[in-house]
Amino acid sequence: MSDPQQPVFSIEKLYVRDLSLEIPNAPRIFLDRETPEVNIQLHTKSERIDEGMYEVLLTITATAKVKEKTMFLVEVQQAGIFQIRHVPEGEMDAVLGIACPNILFPYLREVVSDIVTRAGFHAVILSPVNFEALYYQGKQQAEQNSATAEKVEKAEETQKITH
Repeated sequence: MSDPQQPVFSIEKLYVRDLSLEIPNAPRIFLDRETPEVNIQLHTKSERIDEGMYEVLLTITATAKVKEKTMFLVEVQQAGIFQIRHVPEGEMDAVLGIACPNILFPYLREVVSDIVTRAGFHAVILSPVNFEALYYQGKQQAEQNSATAEKVEKAEETQKITH
């Protein structure tokens, strides 16, 4: 009998893949004393780059506005290369969608806070994110979208047959 190989998970490299800062209304925006409304959008993406090697990308877009004026817009892509081997196929998506973003998030958080502070604004401190909940919400939504698409497809087929 041969023993199944033990799962391997290691961080090979963590890096900022892309960083963008825009202050479209400078310098006048610095005279505005109102507290801005900050909108945060967060996305994850993963890609197999070699045998057992994956790049996971965590992208955030933070936009701060006072009324209709944009104070700043920051976009950061924090990336990591992970070696992942001997993980059951059914669990690989969860590793890439939960474990890897959990590792990347503190680095992303630091970059956002640092760049906003260096731009002359008060730091933006991102709240912790539950990537497990986001992963399962996305999975559930994908299943619902798939079911809806199947119903539409069947309705269209029925319509073709009756005409």
